[in-house]
Amino acid sequence: MPDITVELVRTLIADQFPDWAGLPVRPVDRQGWDNRTFRLGDELTVRLPSAEGYVAAVAKEDRCLPGLAGHLSLPVPEPVAVGRPAAGYPFPWSVRRWLPGETVEASVGIDRVRLARDLGDFLTELRQAPVGRGPAAGLHSYYRGCHPSVYGDLVEEALERLDGVVDAAACRAVWADALTSAWPSAPTWFHGDVAVGNLLATDGALSAVIDFGTCGVGDPACDLVIAWNYFAREERKVFREAVGLPDDAWRRGRGWALWKALVCMAGLSSPDPEGVQARVLVQVLEDAVV
Repeated sequence: MPDITVELVRTLIADQFPDWAGLPVRPVDRQGWDNRTFRLGDELTVRLPSAEGYVAAVAKEDRCLPGLAGHLSLPVPEPVAVGRPAAGYPFPWSVRRWLPGETVEASVGIDRVRLARDLGDFLTELRQAPVGRGPAAGLHSYYRGCHPSVYGDLVEEALERLDGVVDAAACRAVWADALTSAWPSAPTWFHGDVAVGNLLATDGALSAVIDFGTCGVGDPACDLVIAWNYFAREERKVFREAVGLPDDAWRRGRGWALWKALVCMAGLSSPDPEGVQARVLVQVLEDAVV
C-alpha cells in the first residue's frame, strides 16, 4: 500500500486543484481499510484508494453517485472533482462533499426504531431510482446483487469446518429456503454493504449513507442483512414494513446473513475475534422475519 499522508494530499491538491491549496488538510478520525479519507477545509473530503484492488470501487462511485443523488432524500458522497495519479501516488482519487455526522456504529442515542423505518425508506428510494447504465451485479460487487447460490460451495465448506460448533441442520434448512426463489422483476439498484459503519447519524437519526463501492444493479435482497446483524426483533418488523420487499426476498436476505456469519466463524472471510458473527447466527436461526 502507498504511504498516504497529509503532506501527500496537500501536494496533490496544490498541483491539481490550486483553488483549494489554502484549505487545511487533516485525516478523519475513523479510517476505513479500502480508502484513506482526509478533510479538506470544512466542506470537502479527499478519498484515496489504499491499494490497486480498491480503485475500481471508487471509480464506480464517482460514476454512479451523481446520477443517484437526485433520486434519494438522504445525502450520499457525491464527487466534485477527480484527481489523477501524481507525486508518487499511483491511483486516481476524488474530492467529495463532506457529510456531517457520526457512523451509527460510533453514535450514542440512536433511535433504533426510527432508524429501521428511515433506512427502509431509503432503500425503497434506491430501488426505485432509474437503473440507466448502472453496473450489473458481479465480481465488482463481490456478487452482492446476484443469487446467493453463488456462495453455495463456501457455505458447505464453512459448515464442514464448523461441525459440532453450529446447528448444521438448521443452517442448511435456512440456506435451502434462500435458494428456492430468485428476484422475479427487473434488476434494481442495491447498496451492497448496508452496515452500521456506512450509515451516518445526526441527533440520533439517519442523516446520510456512504460507501457505495459495492453497489450495483440486480437483486436487492442482499441489502436486508442488517435486519439480523444490527436490528432487534421489533425493529426488524419496522424495517421489513418500510423496505417493502416480498417474503421471498427476505428468505434470500436471510441466506446472505447466514453465509456471512458462517464464513467469518469458519475463518474463510474476515476474522471475527469478538464473536459478533456467532451472535448474528443466533438471530438468523431464531428469526425469519417473514
